[in-house]
Amino acid sequence: MLKSIIVVLVLGSVCVQAAEKKRNWGYSNTPKLPSGWRVHDIERPQPEVVTPAQNPGGAPSDAIILFDGTDVSAWMGIKQDNPKKKKYNPEGNMLWKVENGYLECTPTGDIRTKEKFGDCQFHIEWQTANPRQGNSQNAGNSGIFMQRRYETQVLDNFENRTYADGMAGCVYGQQPPLVNACRKPGEWQSYDIIFQAPRFDGDVLVSPAYVTVFLNGVLVQHNQEVLGPTTHKKLPVYKPHGDDAIQLQDHNNNTRFRNIWIRRLNLTADNARSE
Repeated sequence: MLKSIIVVLVLGSVCVQAAEKKRNWGYSNTPKLPSGWRVHDIERPQPEVVTPAQNPGGAPSDAIILFDGTDVSAWMGIKQDNPKKKKYNPEGNMLWKVENGYLECTPTGDIRTKEKFGDCQFHIEWQTANPRQGNSQNAGNSGIFMQRRYETQVLDNFENRTYADGMAGCVYGQQPPLVNACRKPGEWQSYDIIFQAPRFDGDVLVSPAYVTVFLNGVLVQHNQEVLGPTTHKKLPVYKPHGDDAIQLQDHNNNTRFRNIWIRRLNLTADNARSE
């Protein structure tokens, strides 16, 4: 009986090994790609496993949660003294309101993340007032500033006309969205932003920033070159900087935000094989 068991185990092991050899894991005799790896290279490292969220818009397993509906510890106010707008926040306190799972501009000044980021995937959901308050640029105006410089506009543009490079989904002052995909006032809307940070060599711009934006799941910016930091009625000019925070704008509207998360990326990672 023991011999029979041993024979079965050995035969099973042989069958497993044979099956492994038959599996098409890759090749070692194919031409090389520009990266240095061979086509279908058997030695090429496998991508990291990331577990996606169960629900659309949810954070995947490798995301940094910036706002979960209650906790604002990832954020801080920006120190400011602006007598014209009657705003004074000497210590940089985060004074926006948190209730019912959302973060609302009070308004008391911009807020920013405590952490700094470079290349990233950023998700945020936002809501403007219903009924609409104001029109054109005064309807639910806010903004998402990548690295505190490069703005994707937040605005109620459902049947609300404004200048094209200032509407929701635009690179503010530079590039209008491909389409107007806004929902009605009072409905929750979503942004998914892929941001590639600019690169500098000392004072020299090596490569500009690029941004891809989905508004409510609709592509509105496709790998769009960013011409420089956001300005109003002026041309943008790059100045050297490193990684920086994500900033949400107070534009004197009570715009709300929820489900904010981010993934760090390296969009120019050297994936070449070293030999």
